[in-house]
Amino acid sequence: MRTTLGLLLATFAAASAAEINVIPRPVTVVPGQGAFRIRSNTALVVAPAAGAAGRLLASRLALKPSEARNARDNSIRITVDPSVSIPSREGYVLEVTARRVEVRGNSEAGAYYGAQSLLQLLAPGGGSIPCVRIEDYPRFSWRGAMLDPARHFLPKAEVLKFIDLLAMQKMNLLHLHLTDDQGWRVEIKRYPRLTQVGSIRKETRVGLEREARGFDGKPHGGFYSQDDLREIVAYARDRFVTVLPEIEMPGHAQAAIAAYPELGNTGEKLEVFTRWGVNKNVFNVNENTILFLQNVIEELFPIFPGPFIHIGGDEVPLDQWKASPAAQARMKELGLKSEIELHGYFIRRMDQFLTSHGLRLVGWDEILEGGVDPSATVMSWRGSKGGIAAARRGHDVVMAPNTYTYFDYYQAKAPTEPLAIGGFVPLEKVYEFDPVPSGLSPEEARRILGTQGQLWSEYMPTPAQVEYMAFPRLTALAEVAWTPVPQKSYQDFLRRLAVYEERLRALGVNFRAAAKQ
Repeated sequence: MRTTLGLLLATFAAASAAEINVIPRPVTVVPGQGAFRIRSNTALVVAPAAGAAGRLLASRLALKPSEARNARDNSIRITVDPSVSIPSREGYVLEVTARRVEVRGNSEAGAYYGAQSLLQLLAPGGGSIPCVRIEDYPRFSWRGAMLDPARHFLPKAEVLKFIDLLAMQKMNLLHLHLTDDQGWRVEIKRYPRLTQVGSIRKETRVGLEREARGFDGKPHGGFYSQDDLREIVAYARDRFVTVLPEIEMPGHAQAAIAAYPELGNTGEKLEVFTRWGVNKNVFNVNENTILFLQNVIEELFPIFPGPFIHIGGDEVPLDQWKASPAAQARMKELGLKSEIELHGYFIRRMDQFLTSHGLRLVGWDEILEGGVDPSATVMSWRGSKGGIAAARRGHDVVMAPNTYTYFDYYQAKAPTEPLAIGGFVPLEKVYEFDPVPSGLSPEEARRILGTQGQLWSEYMPTPAQVEYMAFPRLTALAEVAWTPVPQKSYQDFLRRLAVYEERLRALGVNFRAAAKQ
């Protein structure tokens, strides 16, 4: 992701110096006259509290930062000023005149986002920046993307590259889906078989699951050591991206059960799952299994400082619990009348455990069905209904509906498109998404934390394919999450995107050009 000023400037031949091609579109843009020109002796003045923004600009502009206190001509100055009149801690003011550039952030994050906008203002053919005043802040606090290394493992370097791409478009959360039926991807030192056994499947389904065309006969594996994850988290933190780990339970559990059969319901010796789709093999509800999973999560506390831990909770077939004498005895012991109430009990135990450690549970919208405390945050994926119900019950909500934010769906109907799971979510549909559903009261609407895009990887076997499915749809979602609705314009977005795509191309990103949509 590191590149020189010359490389970046050379790629922006489609833009004119007068255009303000910032993505996401800022809240307020007031163009000026003229431009500021970066020279070899231009001073990069960085306040101590704005170190991340200073490092970003120093690396991209090939300027050496200093801490000179007084504003002067021929300078780019970055400061953190909590008194900046912007209604968000992530907001900033960027002012460019012919004599100097000033970025003032409400916080270090705000200064960093101001620096990202400044880089997007660079004009082609030379180091000039159009004169402008921008006042900017995000609409939502949760602006994220989910990667799924459980189905197809993503090397650490690719995760770091993806974090840079998120930060470039002011997204601030990376959701890592670390465990599923097809692979356990996180080292747990207390339970080494989770990766010794659970991280490797012997083969993978070829083509769509519903077509049943056979298997590739090739082992697939990989996992992140705890040191890998510490590096990922630290790298993300420097770019104001929070990493949210997901440990799936009580469903999507076969990789763990393959490693430790006592976690299952049947006693059957299982292999790591080689197919896709919803799997009947789920965790049992014995106390030892609940404690096992709490031990797993507790080992992650020092790596992921929070404030959230995702525990899944989705797509849990209840058949094995219905047939299990142990599960039925557990229900009777707890005074529960149905297996869905048992699911709710399981989730509440995890919620109470996380709450006792000062953390918050996140789960997919199925966690509402068995009853969960209002402290839980609900991620609404089956359309918007779950998010609406959750907000009305007092839960915080992340809107992630498959109809708008599932980027494993096809983005075009051309026969040349690579295999995808199905569905159709084109770029324009992503852009038209509003994370706040109609019909919510103002108080309920405030429960909507934001949105994120999902990159389920069953049919994304390579990092290049992940990028192709993500961009530019994830760029459109970044603008949905940041820009106020009255400031949005799809046609203007496409104009700015044409320039942004040149940035992606310069950074080696495999994206689907918007002109092909």
